[in-house]
Amino acid sequence: MEWYALAPRLKVLATPGAGRELVAWRDAPSNVKVHFGGFHGAIISETVVGFILAWAHGFFRPELRAASAPWRSCWPRASIGGTCSLVAGTRAVVAGYGRIGRAIGSKLEALGVSVSGISRGNIADLEPLAREADWFVMALPSDTGTDGFLSRRLISKLPRRCVVINIGRGNAVDEESLVDALRRGRIAGAYLDVFRGEPGPLSPEGAGSGGILGVAPADLPPNLVMTPHSSAFCTEYLAMCFKELKDEGLV
Repeated sequence: MEWYALAPRLKVLATPGAGRELVAWRDAPSNVKVHFGGFHGAIISETVVGFILAWAHGFFRPELRAASAPWRSCWPRASIGGTCSLVAGTRAVVAGYGRIGRAIGSKLEALGVSVSGISRGNIADLEPLAREADWFVMALPSDTGTDGFLSRRLISKLPRRCVVINIGRGNAVDEESLVDALRRGRIAGAYLDVFRGEPGPLSPEGAGSGGILGVAPADLPPNLVMTPHSSAFCTEYLAMCFKELKDEGLV
């Protein structure tokens, strides 16, 4: 890009972001070191594990929401009792088995979850593994032909008990097919941290435009959990970023 020519003494171009679509790194001169944040796995893996534990133990059950659960007249133990389960012994498929995907897999394995990673080298195993997944996790980038990765066809291969989790990029999900599958009970649930139409359905802009696919947030299926591209949020974020830069000799 033209602005590289305006910075002839530039040696390092560093971003804390992991997504390579945000920086014109291919245009960088050969003498410029381009660095992308590689520390996100430690944070995002905790987000994914936190969601999975909360889902398995009923934290997202509508009966537990204060606005819809008049506890004075109804103690909801019976309704959620048969819906909670152990995470240990379940199976997870992690599509996008790079640094973030492997960090997620490592934490899940520590909980007793059987983890299968999908990358370019074993993409042929995707559908057979998907058929057995309790958790289908996507940690895919947006710059490697991943558009529509979770297609209507792939959703149809997932077991009904499966929960879809996307903390990669929103382009990887056929959102219309996913919402339809959630409404029909074709899959058990989904957690989306990223969306095609970001800044996202939870922002004022997203809410004003109808959220996902023009669907008003109030009309989205109750088995869909959403966060506003915040799976890597933590108060230690910048400290982790600069520590990584220091450890790699870039600052």
